[in-house]
Amino acid sequence: MGENTTEVLVGGAVLAAALGFVIYAGQATGFGATSGGYPLTASFRSVEGVTVGTDVRLAGVKIGTVTEVTLNPETFRADTGFSVLQGIEIPDDSAVVVSSEGLLGGNFVEIFPGGSPFFYAPGDEIIDTQGSVSLINLLLKYVGSGGSEESGASQ
Repeated sequence: MGENTTEVLVGGAVLAAALGFVIYAGQATGFGATSGGYPLTASFRSVEGVTVGTDVRLAGVKIGTVTEVTLNPETFRADTGFSVLQGIEIPDDSAVVVSSEGLLGGNFVEIFPGGSPFFYAPGDEIIDTQGSVSLINLLLKYVGSGGSEESGASQ
C-alpha cells in the first residue's frame, strides 16, 4: 500500500509541475493576460509573417498584440487591427512597420513614435505604414542586378 501512495504523490507532483509550465507559458506569450488595451488599425502592402497574436513593440518592448488581419478586396492591402496597452499613448504622427528579428527570427509589428503632441484615440488608423520586406526577394534582386552590372562593366 505504501508504493501506491508514493506513485500517487509523484504523479500529482508531475501534474502540478506540468500545470505550472502551462500557466507560465500562457502568461509569457500573452494568452493568459486579459489586459485592457485599446484598438488601433493600419493597412499594409504586405504582412508576410504576421498573424493574430504577433507582438506589437515600441522601442523593443512588447506593448500590444495583433488582433486581426484581413485582406481589403478594394485596395488589395492587408488591414490589420492590434491592441495597445492602456496608459501607452502613441503620437498621431507615428509610423508602424513590419520588422524582422533577423534572418531566422519571426516578424513583429514595430511602432516608431513621432513627435506630435496629439495622440491616437481608440479605433484610429495609423496611416504611415511599411509592410514586410522579403529577404529572399532582396537577395535575388541583388544577385540578379550584381551579375548584370559586372558583365556590362567587363565589356
